[in-house]
Amino acid sequence: MESPTADSTQEPDISHVNPAKGETWFGHPRQLARLFSTEAMERFGYYGMRALLTLYLAQHFLFSDTTTTGIYGGFTALVYLTPLVGGLMADRFLGSKRSVKFGAIMMSLGYLTLCFGGQPAKPFATIDGQRYEVTVQGSGEERRQFVVDGNRQLLIKGNEDKTVSLLDASGAEARRIADGGFVASGERSPVSVFLLLIGLALVTIGNGFFKPNISTMVGALYAQGDRRRDAGFTIFYMGINLGSLFSQILCPILAVGMFGWGGLGWWAGFALAAAGMSISWLLIQFDGGKLDGIGDRPADAPANRDWLIYIGAVLAIPIVWLLFTNLMNYVPPAEGSGIIGYFLGLPVMGKIMFGTFLVSVPGILAWSFFNGARQEFQMMLAAMVLITFNTVFWTLFEQAGSSLTLFADRNTDLSVFGLFSISAGQTQFFNALFIVLLAPLFSMMWNGMAKRGIEPSIPIKFGIALMGVGVGFLVLVWGSQFAGADYKVGLWWLAGLYLIHSMAELCISPVGLSMVTKLSIARIVGLMMGVWFLSIAVAQYVAGIVAQFASVETVGGQVTNLKVSLDTYVGVFTTISEISIALGALLLLLSFPLKKWMHGVN
Repeated sequence: MESPTADSTQEPDISHVNPAKGETWFGHPRQLARLFSTEAMERFGYYGMRALLTLYLAQHFLFSDTTTTGIYGGFTALVYLTPLVGGLMADRFLGSKRSVKFGAIMMSLGYLTLCFGGQPAKPFATIDGQRYEVTVQGSGEERRQFVVDGNRQLLIKGNEDKTVSLLDASGAEARRIADGGFVASGERSPVSVFLLLIGLALVTIGNGFFKPNISTMVGALYAQGDRRRDAGFTIFYMGINLGSLFSQILCPILAVGMFGWGGLGWWAGFALAAAGMSISWLLIQFDGGKLDGIGDRPADAPANRDWLIYIGAVLAIPIVWLLFTNLMNYVPPAEGSGIIGYFLGLPVMGKIMFGTFLVSVPGILAWSFFNGARQEFQMMLAAMVLITFNTVFWTLFEQAGSSLTLFADRNTDLSVFGLFSISAGQTQFFNALFIVLLAPLFSMMWNGMAKRGIEPSIPIKFGIALMGVGVGFLVLVWGSQFAGADYKVGLWWLAGLYLIHSMAELCISPVGLSMVTKLSIARIVGLMMGVWFLSIAVAQYVAGIVAQFASVETVGGQVTNLKVSLDTYVGVFTTISEISIALGALLLLLSFPLKKWMHGVN
């Protein structure tokens, strides 16, 4: 540890200076270490939970793929939307530190609530309008599902033409059901479903208070103009990836096991996430005075409003629960209903997000045109174009937690060099691992290119990122050609996708917020930041919709035909790659007028 060097000819005057403020941690204020650890443990909890969520919905609650990916997309969308309210409450009333503490408590309670999933849903099938009990025998590769028809147990076998065959004990086909005539579901405990949605609501609201304000506290460590600020945030964000890296390995191990061990159950994985979140709260609650003066309540804020805000947050829980319930009961509109019919048929959450985004973007541009100078309007126009393409990027990138996780579970050989196998949820750790390994290299590369005057502009980086997402999906599609007789793709093809996606992320993620602040008109920079986060929330929601196109028929949480499953995923991933590469190429072409409209902003 270093401290500032005093003038040897004169004793320094420290009568009005706290000597501790001179202590550093890798050249940064010592408080950064505590905030780094706090964020790392919070992300440990969040990403550990996220690694389990999709599989938990599909395998424990036996939700259909459409419902599973819809809930997942809605949840992650709200996770990005609620920080707008949480940040406002901190700025006006609570201060960042109190907001972070409250958010940590809410999230801890949310993860704990997810532990109470009860008994797994009991599978059943509706065949041509009649309900039949379904039994499950075996586990893993030997898992089989049977329809109970009187005294007979008929093996369920999905066919390549999407019909379903029911086979008797001799293996002969006793009955063939046409496509659409076999509907699998599960009998769930209403209390367990209620607790599931309450848990997700607690996490969503708690994240809104925690996420924006921990970053604000990091910014408060540095004086205006301190050149260490960017490096400090780089160190801070490394904590995000370290926390997510370890949790995406450990939480699935406790939940579903590894190395031949069957795990303790879903509750254990969520309990570990809750433990990580609790440690985060302890670090900020019992800071030993190290964070005094950082993130305190605004000087002009009334001190008697805290409990009103806390009560308001608790009262918001049933509102979020209703949004999730509405999302679960969503039925897509019939084909041919048109764009207006599709919008009117969206769940409430979809209407709010799409409606707000579609009104705010042209509305802000119109205000800029009439109230700003020509240069300001052009810079705002460039910002809105980049925000729109950023929405597309995260829509496709965020398939990681939904369709790609289900693909890993169903059509990926999860063996690691034949030595052991990982679980489907653990495959999400590849992204965090590659970010940790590649971020320093990319930083050095951008700095080296900048010194030589050849660093790509922001629009070019965005275009490369979009094309990179498409190339990542193409790698997985290519690898599907080498699938074995079990219709499973080698794990390393999926790892290759995550490698390319991580490189793409490093081209777009670090520059987004900075781009918005630089291009926005000063009078509405806060509003533009809100639009930025709204765009990511919309992307998360749309990501759930995109994942629904990869839905396949399941019984008891297992697909009925792995070939149909593989063909479905390959078809959707191919379409995604083509769209992403085409839009990335379009943005590269637009980079020339965009760079002109940006008027020197890099």
